[in-house]
Amino acid sequence: MKARKIARRDFLAALGLGASSVALPKQVQGLALASGTVDLAHDADRPEYHFIASRNWMNDPNGPIFWKGKYHLFYQWAPDSAAGGPPNWGHAISSDMVHWRHLPIALTPTPGAADRDGCWTGSAVVRDGVPTAIYTGVIHQPEERGTDREWRQAQMLATAEDEGLLHWKKVAEPVVAAPPTGMMATGFRDPCPWRESDGWYLVVGSGERDKGGCVLLYRSQDLRNWEYLHPLVHGQATGNASPDSVDRGDMWECPDFFEVNGQHCLLYSSENKVSWSTGEYDRKEHRFTIKRQGVIDHGGNAYYAPKSFSAPDGRRVLWGWVREMRAQAEFVAAGWAGAISLPRVMTIGKQGQLEMNPAVEVEKLRGAEERITVKPDAPHRRRLSTLRQELHVPTTFAPAAVTVRLLAQGRRVWELAVDVAGNAVRCGEISFQLPALPWPRPSLRLFLDGSVIEAFVGGREAMTSRVYGLKPDQTELEVSLTGAKNVELSLWALDAISSDRLTT
Repeated sequence: MKARKIARRDFLAALGLGASSVALPKQVQGLALASGTVDLAHDADRPEYHFIASRNWMNDPNGPIFWKGKYHLFYQWAPDSAAGGPPNWGHAISSDMVHWRHLPIALTPTPGAADRDGCWTGSAVVRDGVPTAIYTGVIHQPEERGTDREWRQAQMLATAEDEGLLHWKKVAEPVVAAPPTGMMATGFRDPCPWRESDGWYLVVGSGERDKGGCVLLYRSQDLRNWEYLHPLVHGQATGNASPDSVDRGDMWECPDFFEVNGQHCLLYSSENKVSWSTGEYDRKEHRFTIKRQGVIDHGGNAYYAPKSFSAPDGRRVLWGWVREMRAQAEFVAAGWAGAISLPRVMTIGKQGQLEMNPAVEVEKLRGAEERITVKPDAPHRRRLSTLRQELHVPTTFAPAAVTVRLLAQGRRVWELAVDVAGNAVRCGEISFQLPALPWPRPSLRLFLDGSVIEAFVGGREAMTSRVYGLKPDQTELEVSLTGAKNVELSLWALDAISSDRLTT
């Protein structure tokens, strides 16, 4: 059965909000508490080395931060149902960005407050030695259902009250209550702050109907009192007729603005993809001039709403939301939805091209390396005893093309082809050009984890996929080459990061 697209907005439209609740689709009514009747720890679709909530629905990564020797990752979580619910900030802790442990919920909606119907996406920074979260609080307005005004959105602030970041104190009123006066905004959410020599700056995702998405820029000395400056950057109308402002491109969600390698980069999510732009940031006029653009992940709907932070060693590390690509009734019945991508380290090349590769910490999970020589026109096929695998294909590129397939009971269920001669990468209906040479990392790296696949080509392009129904010992990996020379592959089985797929 063809999976229905499950977008960020689809989830928000199905929240259970008490007196102002939105009706769940008929196919999921009665299934909202299905997670209590399923065995999540033995669900082969559920990842084992990607971070994932203990149960039910999760989406955007929020506020990654390094504090007191530990990495903290927050995320959008509806703990009571895989069908949705008012978003909380889930919380996990790690010593290496790979092995995670669940902690209690960090932020939850406050009755009667500006976040009473959800603590939406945001960021975390340290100000004067105090970890501080800034996020979007929402109030549902059912009388505006189906319009851009359905959710009243305001920027909220909370400060940590302990070193473990277990308890947070909210500022009662929004620190930025509404979009700029006179702006007919399609949305106003997902704040991203940073520090400059003359104060704090903040971008908020927004846009205007038939004018395109934009990122609004604010300035503050204390993170509480903000002055609106102007749009940091503004898009253009796309001509898309979709009734949804995000799908139409008139709303840019989850902006992330940062400096790396002496250059600046803006990420935003819209039109079912995550776009990146690199260019020049004028610190005096506070304007961003785009020089080069691209897409973070070519998996389309499978990867969305990423969030980055600066690690202690200066690396810019990015996490994204791995979305469900199966029918809503299926993931509700399974009792869980969504995962977080592997941490990706981002750099910017000399020509302004965004580059990314999995963080080296992921290699801690490797078991013994198996080297396999593959000959042209003689495919190598092998049965997988576990669905936790990493494959490395060097692409210095002797072959004219390499194709990687997954087969279930002999039937092809997924295929990725890197066609060097044809300058293209193809996976099902998805295709994109190979990155321009020279590649910072001349290889194809592929990670399989239950139903999640992440592929990295040349250290510049990435693609996330979902494949459901795979079973250990019933799934085969096949690699085939065309060209004149043999290629030696490396294959590792990877360790799980918990004994029960992070269900506890």
